Amino acid sequence: MIDYALTDRLSGDLTQSHLITFPGSPLFDQPLYRAMPIIDEMEALATQGKLADTRFGCAPFARITLLPSGVWHDGVTDALLNLLRPLFTDTACPQVIIDCSHIDEVVLAKTLRFLFNLSHQLVDLGLKTGSSPATRLRRVVGYCPRETQPQRETLFHQQHVIASGMIAARRLADLPSEQCTPQYVVDEAQRLCAAFPALRCEVLDENAIVEQGLGLLHAVGKGAERPPRLLAIHYDGIADGPVRSYVGKGITFDTGGLWLKEGAGMYTMKYDMCGAANVLGLMLSIAGLALPVRVMGVLALAENAIGPNAMQPGSVARACNGMTVEINNTDAEGRLVLSDALAWASLRHPDTRYIIDLATLTGAVVKALGYELSGLMTQNESLRQALTLAGQQSGDEVWSLPLDARLKKQTESAIADLCNTPGNNAAISASAAWLLHHFCPSTIPWAHLDVSGTALWRESGRSVASGRPIPLLIQHLLNDIASS
Repeated sequence: MIDYALTDRLSGDLTQSHLITFPGSPLFDQPLYRAMPIIDEMEALATQGKLADTRFGCAPFARITLLPSGVWHDGVTDALLNLLRPLFTDTACPQVIIDCSHIDEVVLAKTLRFLFNLSHQLVDLGLKTGSSPATRLRRVVGYCPRETQPQRETLFHQQHVIASGMIAARRLADLPSEQCTPQYVVDEAQRLCAAFPALRCEVLDENAIVEQGLGLLHAVGKGAERPPRLLAIHYDGIADGPVRSYVGKGITFDTGGLWLKEGAGMYTMKYDMCGAANVLGLMLSIAGLALPVRVMGVLALAENAIGPNAMQPGSVARACNGMTVEINNTDAEGRLVLSDALAWASLRHPDTRYIIDLATLTGAVVKALGYELSGLMTQNESLRQALTLAGQQSGDEVWSLPLDARLKKQTESAIADLCNTPGNNAAISASAAWLLHHFCPSTIPWAHLDVSGTALWRESGRSVASGRPIPLLIQHLLNDIASS
C-alpha cells in the first residue's frame, strides 16, 4: 500500500518527487523555489486555464505540474482528477507531493483516493508477462500549513484506509471468473479478515443454503458446477449496540442463464459481483478505522450458468422469509440472490439499525443516471437524506429514484407472491427495488444502491473495478456514529 506523510516545509532529497501545485502557491514564496526560472512561465500557462507540466529545469524536483486554480475547488466535474489521470498512466516518480494549501475538502479526498488506489493495477494480477512498470508510486506527501495539519491528518488517514478497502474489492473483482468463484471469494475474505481480530466470517455452503430455506439463492446457483455460498462477515467494534447491515450482490459470472446474454453483453459480467466485493472492502475499511460499532456484511455469492439444473423461466422459488417468486427472466438473477440475503440479514438481526444493499443490478440505471451517480432507492426519508448528504461530503454521490406502491403492478404474478421482472419493460431499476423491499421488514430502515454505472471505471474502451461506493458508505457510517 502507498504510504503518506504531511509537512509544512519541503526538504531533503526531492530528486525523485513529482510536485503538483497551482499558480500563486505559498510554496513559491520560499526563495529556493521562487528562484526557479521555469515557474513564472508555468504560472502564466496555468493562470490561462491550461495544464503546465515539465520534467526539465525543475530541480530540486524531478517533475512539476501546475493546475489551474479553479480545478482545485471543482468537486462536481472532477476537473482536477481528469487532468491528473493521464499524467499517471505512466508513473515517473515514486513520490508525489500534493499542495493542500488551497484545495476543497471533497476534491482533496477524491484526489487522495485516486493516488492511493494506484497501488493496484491490472498487471499486479500476474496474468500479463513482462509488463511490470519501471516506476511505481510509493509515497504521497501533503504540503499544507502547520495549523491545518491535524485536520488534514484525519482526512489522509481515513482516505488511506478507505482506499485499502477499495483496493481489496478491486483486486477481487478484476480477477477472471474462472478463478474468482463463490468459494474463492469466501477463501479470500477469510484470509483478509484474519488480519483483524474484530472480524469473523460465517459461511453457508450449498447444503446449508437449502437447509436454511434460501431458495432464491439456491435457484440462481444450482445450474453451475461451482456452487453458491452465503458469507456473513461480522464486525464487533464494541461489545453491545445495534447492528448495521450491508448486503452485496455477488454473481461471480452472469451468462444470463437460459435467458442467455449476447456475447457483447457478457464480456464484463465477471464484474457482476462488485456489490459483494465492495461489501468485503467496506468491512475491511471499517475494521481498519477501528470504528466503535457492530456491523454485519452479507455476500450473496453464485454463478448464473447454463446447465442441466439451471433455473428455468416460469419456475417458482421460495425465499427464506417464506415469500415465493416467479422467475420469468433468468437474467434478472441479482435481485433474487439479494432478496434472500436481505431476508436472511433481517432475520439474523431483527433489531438492526438499518440495511443497505449494493448491486450492479440494472443497466437501466446507467441510462437514467450515467456513470458518475449511483442510483438510490428507499422509502425511508431519513436514510435517503443521510446517504445523499454523505455522497456530497465524500464525492461519491447518489441520486434518488422513486419507490412507492405505483410500482406494485410491475412485480405481480398469477402463480406466486411476486415475479422478478415486469412484463412491460418499464421502470426496470425501480421495479427491481420494489421487489427487494418485500424482503426487508418495514420496521427496519432499508436502502438499495444500484451501482451498475459507478462500480466500474471506464477509460479508453476498457473497464476496471472502481471500488465505489465504499467512500460513500464509510462517510455515511461516520456521520451515523457522530449523530447517535
